[in-house]
Amino acid sequence: MIKKAVIPAAGLGTRFLPATKSMPKEMLPIIDKPIIQFVVEEAISSGIEDILIITGRGKQAIEDYFDASPGLENFLIQNRRYELLKDVQNISALADIHYIRQKEAKGLGDAILKAQRHIENEPFAVLLGDDIVKSTVPCIKQLSTIFQKYDKTIIAVEEVPQQIVNRYGIIQGRKIENSVYLIEDIIEKPSIADSPSNIAAVGRYVLTPDIFDCIRATPPGKGNELQLTDSIKTLIHNDDAFAYTFAGTRYDAGDKLGYIKAIIDFGLEKESLKDALIEYLKTRMMK
Repeated sequence: MIKKAVIPAAGLGTRFLPATKSMPKEMLPIIDKPIIQFVVEEAISSGIEDILIITGRGKQAIEDYFDASPGLENFLIQNRRYELLKDVQNISALADIHYIRQKEAKGLGDAILKAQRHIENEPFAVLLGDDIVKSTVPCIKQLSTIFQKYDKTIIAVEEVPQQIVNRYGIIQGRKIENSVYLIEDIIEKPSIADSPSNIAAVGRYVLTPDIFDCIRATPPGKGNELQLTDSIKTLIHNDDAFAYTFAGTRYDAGDKLGYIKAIIDFGLEKESLKDALIEYLKTRMMK
Protein backbone atom coordinates (compact mmCIF):
# COMPACT_ATOMS: atom_id res chain seq x y z
CA MET A 1 0.00 0.00 0.00
CA ILE A 2 1.30 3.45 -0.95
CA LYS A 3 1.42 5.61 2.19
CA LYS A 4 3.47 8.64 1.09
CA ALA A 5 2.81 11.24 -1.58
CA VAL A 6 4.79 14.11 -3.05
CA ILE A 7 2.97 17.12 -4.50
CA PRO A 8 5.31 19.36 -6.53
CA ALA A 9 4.01 22.93 -6.27
CA ALA A 10 7.09 25.05 -6.87
CA GLY A 11 6.43 26.12 -10.47
CA LEU A 12 6.29 29.80 -11.37
CA GLY A 13 2.81 29.66 -12.91
CA THR A 14 3.82 31.69 -15.94
CA ARG A 15 0.69 30.68 -17.88
CA PHE A 16 -1.40 32.65 -15.37
CA LEU A 17 0.69 35.79 -15.09
CA PRO A 18 0.11 38.43 -13.87
CA ALA A 19 -2.28 36.79 -11.35
CA THR A 20 0.44 34.37 -10.20
CA LYS A 21 2.89 37.19 -9.52
CA SER A 22 1.54 37.26 -5.98
CA MET A 23 -0.63 34.12 -5.78
CA PRO A 24 0.53 30.52 -6.24
CA LYS A 25 -1.23 28.97 -9.23
CA GLU A 26 -2.08 26.01 -7.00
CA MET A 27 -4.16 28.38 -4.85
CA LEU A 28 -6.34 29.63 -7.70
CA PRO A 29 -9.93 28.80 -6.70
CA ILE A 30 -12.31 26.40 -8.39
CA ILE A 31 -15.44 28.15 -7.11
CA ASP A 32 -14.63 28.11 -3.37
CA LYS A 33 -11.81 25.55 -3.13
CA PRO A 34 -8.22 26.02 -4.32
CA ILE A 35 -6.81 23.64 -6.92
CA ILE A 36 -4.34 22.07 -4.52
CA GLN A 37 -7.04 21.03 -2.07
CA PHE A 38 -8.57 18.76 -4.73
CA VAL A 39 -5.12 17.19 -5.14
CA VAL A 40 -4.59 16.69 -1.40
CA GLU A 41 -8.08 15.22 -1.01
CA GLU A 42 -7.38 12.72 -3.81
CA ALA A 43 -4.24 11.56 -2.01
CA ILE A 44 -6.09 11.16 1.27
CA SER A 45 -9.00 9.29 -0.29
CA SER A 46 -6.42 6.93 -1.84
CA GLY A 47 -5.26 5.88 1.62
CA ILE A 48 -2.19 8.11 1.76
CA GLU A 49 -1.31 9.30 5.25
CA ASP A 50 1.84 11.35 4.73
CA ILE A 51 2.03 14.21 2.20
CA LEU A 52 5.08 16.25 1.26
CA ILE A 53 4.47 19.43 -0.72
CA ILE A 54 7.45 20.85 -2.64
CA THR A 55 7.12 24.63 -2.56
CA GLY A 56 9.21 27.55 -3.73
CA ARG A 57 9.60 31.26 -3.22
CA GLY A 58 6.22 33.03 -3.03
CA LYS A 59 4.32 29.86 -2.08
CA GLN A 60 3.79 30.63 1.62
CA ALA A 61 0.04 30.88 0.99
CA ILE A 62 -0.09 27.09 0.49
CA GLU A 63 1.35 26.44 3.94
CA ASP A 64 -0.93 29.05 5.50
CA TYR A 65 -3.98 27.52 3.84
CA PHE A 66 -3.46 24.07 5.36
CA ASP A 67 -2.56 25.51 8.78
CA ALA A 68 -4.98 26.36 11.59
CA SER A 69 -6.48 29.86 11.54
CA PRO A 70 -7.42 30.79 15.14
CA GLY A 71 -8.44 34.38 14.34
CA LEU A 72 -10.80 33.37 11.56
CA GLU A 73 -12.19 30.47 13.60
CA ASN A 74 -12.92 32.75 16.57
CA PHE A 75 -14.67 35.21 14.25
CA LEU A 76 -16.88 32.46 12.84
CA ILE A 77 -17.69 31.18 16.35
CA GLN A 78 -18.65 34.66 17.53
CA ASN A 79 -20.92 35.09 14.52
CA ARG A 80 -22.36 31.57 14.79
CA ARG A 81 -21.20 30.62 11.32
CA TYR A 82 -20.82 27.01 12.33
CA GLU A 83 -21.02 25.42 8.88
CA LEU A 84 -18.21 27.64 7.60
CA LEU A 85 -16.28 26.98 10.81
CA LYS A 86 -16.47 23.24 10.16
CA ASP A 87 -15.22 23.72 6.60
CA VAL A 88 -12.28 25.83 7.78
CA GLN A 89 -11.30 23.43 10.57
CA ASN A 90 -11.53 20.41 8.28
CA ILE A 91 -8.86 21.89 6.01
CA SER A 92 -6.18 21.96 8.72
CA ALA A 93 -7.15 18.42 9.82
CA LEU A 94 -6.94 16.86 6.35
CA ALA A 95 -3.60 15.06 6.67
CA ASP A 96 -0.05 15.09 8.01
CA ILE A 97 1.45 17.62 5.58
CA HIS A 98 5.15 18.53 5.37
CA TYR A 99 6.95 21.09 3.22
CA ILE A 100 10.33 21.34 1.49
CA ARG A 101 11.40 24.29 -0.63
CA GLN A 102 12.86 23.95 -4.12
CA LYS A 103 15.12 26.99 -4.17
CA GLU A 104 15.32 27.19 -7.97
CA ALA A 105 12.78 26.12 -10.60
CA LYS A 106 15.00 23.39 -12.11
CA GLY A 107 12.32 20.99 -13.27
CA LEU A 108 9.99 18.30 -11.98
CA GLY A 109 12.80 15.79 -11.60
CA ASP A 110 14.74 18.16 -9.37
CA ALA A 111 11.63 18.84 -7.27
CA ILE A 112 11.08 15.11 -6.69
CA LEU A 113 14.76 14.64 -5.82
CA LYS A 114 14.22 17.06 -2.93
CA ALA A 115 11.83 14.48 -1.43
CA GLN A 116 14.32 11.63 -1.15
CA ARG A 117 15.13 11.96 2.55
CA HIS A 118 11.45 12.10 3.40
CA ILE A 119 10.51 9.16 1.18
CA GLU A 120 13.50 7.03 2.21
CA ASN A 121 13.27 3.61 0.53
CA GLU A 122 9.54 3.37 -0.09
CA PRO A 123 7.44 3.51 -3.25
CA PHE A 124 5.50 6.77 -3.34
CA ALA A 125 2.87 8.68 -5.24
CA VAL A 126 3.39 11.93 -7.13
CA LEU A 127 0.44 14.21 -7.83
CA LEU A 128 1.07 17.40 -9.77
CA GLY A 129 -0.27 20.39 -7.89
CA ASP A 130 -2.24 21.89 -10.79
CA ASP A 131 -3.93 18.77 -12.20
CA ILE A 132 -7.40 17.82 -10.96
CA VAL A 133 -8.75 14.34 -11.69
CA LYS A 134 -12.44 13.69 -11.13
CA SER A 135 -13.19 9.98 -10.88
CA THR A 136 -15.28 7.46 -8.97
CA VAL A 137 -12.13 5.68 -7.78
CA PRO A 138 -9.34 8.22 -7.06
CA CYS A 139 -6.72 8.17 -9.79
CA ILE A 140 -3.83 7.48 -7.40
CA LYS A 141 -5.79 4.61 -5.87
CA GLN A 142 -6.21 3.16 -9.37
CA LEU A 143 -2.45 3.40 -9.92
CA SER A 144 -1.75 1.90 -6.50
CA THR A 145 -3.87 -1.13 -7.38
CA ILE A 146 -1.87 -1.70 -10.57
CA PHE A 147 1.37 -1.15 -8.62
CA GLN A 148 0.43 -3.92 -6.20
CA LYS A 149 0.27 -6.30 -9.16
CA TYR A 150 3.54 -5.37 -10.90
CA ASP A 151 5.59 -3.74 -8.11
CA LYS A 152 7.11 -1.36 -10.69
CA THR A 153 6.87 2.34 -11.53
CA ILE A 154 3.55 3.20 -13.12
CA ILE A 155 2.32 6.44 -14.63
CA ALA A 156 -1.15 7.66 -15.52
CA VAL A 157 -1.74 8.31 -19.21
CA GLU A 158 -4.51 9.43 -21.50
CA GLU A 159 -4.91 9.96 -25.22
CA VAL A 160 -4.59 13.59 -26.27
CA PRO A 161 -5.23 15.25 -29.64
CA GLN A 162 -2.27 14.77 -31.97
CA GLN A 163 -1.84 18.53 -32.39
CA ILE A 164 -0.94 18.99 -28.70
CA VAL A 165 1.45 16.07 -28.13
CA ASN A 166 4.27 18.62 -27.95
CA ARG A 167 2.95 19.73 -24.55
CA TYR A 168 3.40 16.33 -22.87
CA GLY A 169 5.66 13.42 -22.18
CA ILE A 170 4.56 10.85 -24.77
CA ILE A 171 4.95 7.10 -24.40
CA GLN A 172 5.58 4.34 -26.84
CA GLY A 173 4.21 1.21 -25.27
CA ARG A 174 3.05 -2.36 -25.75
CA LYS A 175 -0.42 -3.10 -24.42
CA ILE A 176 -0.22 -6.07 -22.05
CA GLU A 177 -3.71 -6.00 -20.55
CA ASN A 178 -6.78 -3.78 -20.49
CA SER A 179 -5.61 -0.17 -19.97
CA VAL A 180 -2.02 -1.23 -19.07
CA TYR A 181 1.04 -0.66 -21.26
CA LEU A 182 4.63 -1.76 -20.83
CA ILE A 183 6.58 1.43 -21.56
CA GLU A 184 9.13 0.92 -24.35
CA ASP A 185 10.06 4.58 -24.72
CA ILE A 186 8.99 7.95 -23.36
CA ILE A 187 9.83 11.33 -24.91
CA GLU A 188 9.44 14.75 -23.31
CA LYS A 189 7.42 17.13 -25.50
CA PRO A 190 8.21 15.64 -28.91
CA SER A 191 7.42 17.47 -32.11
CA ILE A 192 4.12 16.48 -33.68
CA ALA A 193 5.98 14.81 -36.54
CA ASP A 194 8.31 12.80 -34.26
CA SER A 195 5.78 11.74 -31.61
CA PRO A 196 5.59 7.94 -31.24
CA SER A 197 1.91 8.07 -30.23
CA ASN A 198 -0.69 10.37 -28.73
CA ILE A 199 -0.61 8.61 -25.34
CA ALA A 200 0.44 11.29 -22.88
CA ALA A 201 1.74 11.09 -19.33
CA VAL A 202 -0.43 13.21 -17.07
CA GLY A 203 0.05 14.42 -13.53
CA ARG A 204 -0.18 11.17 -11.54
CA TYR A 205 2.60 8.65 -10.84
CA VAL A 206 3.51 5.84 -8.48
CA LEU A 207 7.31 5.65 -8.42
CA THR A 208 9.79 3.25 -6.91
CA PRO A 209 12.72 4.79 -4.98
CA ASP A 210 15.01 3.74 -7.88
CA ILE A 211 13.83 6.94 -9.57
CA PHE A 212 16.14 9.03 -7.37
CA ASP A 213 19.31 7.48 -8.80
CA CYS A 214 17.82 7.80 -12.28
CA ILE A 215 17.21 11.52 -11.77
CA ARG A 216 20.84 11.98 -10.73
CA ALA A 217 22.03 10.02 -13.75
CA THR A 218 19.93 11.98 -16.23
CA PRO A 219 21.28 15.23 -17.72
CA PRO A 220 19.08 18.33 -17.99
CA GLY A 221 16.64 18.18 -20.88
CA LYS A 222 14.02 20.54 -22.30
CA GLY A 223 14.38 24.04 -20.90
CA ASN A 224 17.68 22.99 -19.31
CA GLU A 225 15.63 21.38 -16.52
CA LEU A 226 15.69 17.93 -14.94
CA GLN A 227 12.67 16.33 -16.56
CA LEU A 228 10.95 13.43 -14.78
CA THR A 229 10.07 12.02 -18.21
CA ASP A 230 13.77 11.76 -19.08
CA SER A 231 14.49 10.05 -15.75
CA ILE A 232 11.77 7.46 -16.43
CA LYS A 233 13.42 6.92 -19.82
CA THR A 234 16.67 6.22 -17.93
CA LEU A 235 14.82 3.87 -15.58
CA ILE A 236 13.41 1.67 -18.35
CA HIS A 237 16.92 0.91 -19.61
CA ASN A 238 17.34 -1.35 -16.57
CA ASP A 239 13.84 -2.08 -15.29
CA ASP A 240 10.22 -2.29 -16.40
CA ALA A 241 7.81 0.59 -16.01
CA PHE A 242 4.13 0.70 -16.89
CA ALA A 243 1.50 3.17 -18.04
CA TYR A 244 -2.15 2.99 -17.10
CA THR A 245 -5.09 4.61 -18.86
CA PHE A 246 -7.01 5.78 -15.80
CA ALA A 247 -10.79 6.05 -15.53
CA GLY A 248 -11.86 9.63 -14.94
CA THR A 249 -11.77 13.19 -16.22
CA ARG A 250 -8.60 15.27 -15.91
CA TYR A 251 -8.54 19.05 -15.79
CA ASP A 252 -5.24 20.77 -16.51
CA ALA A 253 -6.01 23.62 -14.15
CA GLY A 254 -2.61 25.15 -14.87
CA ASP A 255 -3.91 25.94 -18.36
CA LYS A 256 -6.42 28.76 -18.85
CA LEU A 257 -8.93 26.74 -20.85
CA GLY A 258 -8.60 23.71 -18.55
CA TYR A 259 -9.12 26.00 -15.56
CA ILE A 260 -12.30 27.49 -17.06
CA LYS A 261 -13.64 24.02 -17.89
CA ALA A 262 -13.07 22.93 -14.29
CA ILE A 263 -14.92 25.97 -12.93
CA ILE A 264 -17.89 25.34 -15.22
CA ASP A 265 -18.10 21.60 -14.53
CA PHE A 266 -17.72 21.91 -10.76
CA GLY A 267 -20.12 24.85 -10.75
CA LEU A 268 -22.74 22.71 -12.48
CA GLU A 269 -22.40 20.16 -9.68
CA LYS A 270 -23.26 22.71 -6.99
CA GLU A 271 -26.98 22.79 -6.34
CA SER A 272 -26.78 26.41 -5.21
CA LEU A 273 -25.28 27.45 -8.57
CA LYS A 274 -26.45 24.88 -11.10
CA ASP A 275 -29.75 26.39 -12.32
CA ALA A 276 -28.50 29.98 -12.49
CA LEU A 277 -25.31 28.88 -14.23
CA ILE A 278 -27.22 26.88 -16.84
CA GLU A 279 -29.46 29.86 -17.56
CA TYR A 280 -26.45 32.14 -17.87
CA LEU A 281 -24.66 29.75 -20.24
CA LYS A 282 -27.81 29.49 -22.38
CA THR A 283 -27.97 33.27 -22.57
CA ARG A 284 -24.34 33.51 -23.57
CA MET A 285 -24.74 30.84 -26.27
CA MET A 286 -27.57 32.82 -27.85
CA LYS A 287 -25.42 35.92 -28.31
